[in-house]
Amino acid sequence: MAAWAILSKGVQRAALGAVMAFALSAPAHAIFADDEARKAILDLRERVAAQQQQLTEQRQQMEAQRQQMAEQRQQMEAQRQLIESQRQQLVNLRGSLDQQVNAAGQRLAEEGSRLSRSLLDLLQQIEGLRAELAKLRGTDEQLAREVSRVAGEISEFQRRQKDIAQGVDERLRRFEPVKVTVDGREFMVEPSEQRAFDAAMAVMRRGDIAGAGKGFADLLSRYPQSGYRGSALFWQGNALYTARDCNGALTAFRGLIQAAPEHSRAPEATLLIAACQVELKDVPAARETLRRLLADYPQSEAAPTARERLSRLN
Repeated sequence: MAAWAILSKGVQRAALGAVMAFALSAPAHAIFADDEARKAILDLRERVAAQQQQLTEQRQQMEAQRQQMAEQRQQMEAQRQLIESQRQQLVNLRGSLDQQVNAAGQRLAEEGSRLSRSLLDLLQQIEGLRAELAKLRGTDEQLAREVSRVAGEISEFQRRQKDIAQGVDERLRRFEPVKVTVDGREFMVEPSEQRAFDAAMAVMRRGDIAGAGKGFADLLSRYPQSGYRGSALFWQGNALYTARDCNGALTAFRGLIQAAPEHSRAPEATLLIAACQVELKDVPAARETLRRLLADYPQSEAAPTARERLSRLN
């Protein structure tokens, strides 16, 4: 900072000296009248100011470079310390690895010695077995025949056991409950129960309405607590309604709704109850049934049909 100030003052003195020399070389009466002299002085002042500005900027640049170099020295020192720390870590790691390698080498040497002793013991046992085998060679053929006979008997016994087990499994499967899904409901049923329901449905599909009704009635009689009960009552009611037995159909449909009001067939059964009531000329009851269907099952597929029939009955 002091050096820059001295340099600036030197430049100022040089400029002033030049101005004084110019002033002394002119006549005294022309010092303040000479416009060119004043212009020269102003130009000189501007050059001096420009040089001072340039020197100030150079000084600021050098100061910034000095600060940058100081920061770089700090960074280099930090990097040097980091490298030294990593070098020390590598030295420590190498020492640890050397210790582990030495320990592993010692363990391998001990293991090799133990394996050598074990191998020697095994060789001695093999020699002993060879001696015993030599003694047993005389009975090899007899033993081979005996082993073959026993193996045949065992094979035959296993085959019989397998046949017996398969037969038992088949008989047991006929009585084991099975899982079925009907009308969106999943439940366990006896095999005979499943066969009875499937047979009744097959008869229904063939168009034998009377036979189907009897089949569902038999199923409900034999298995009153069956998981098929709701579906069997629905199809029994359909068979009776098709056979124009409206009173019997009403009993079946009402039994379904009473036993399982949440059953997926309950809305359709309610709609068929109203149809039976219309057939029996009980229109007020049919209207009440349709209103109950719309109240209990408003989102069911049967609801639009119930709404249409109710409007016709009104």
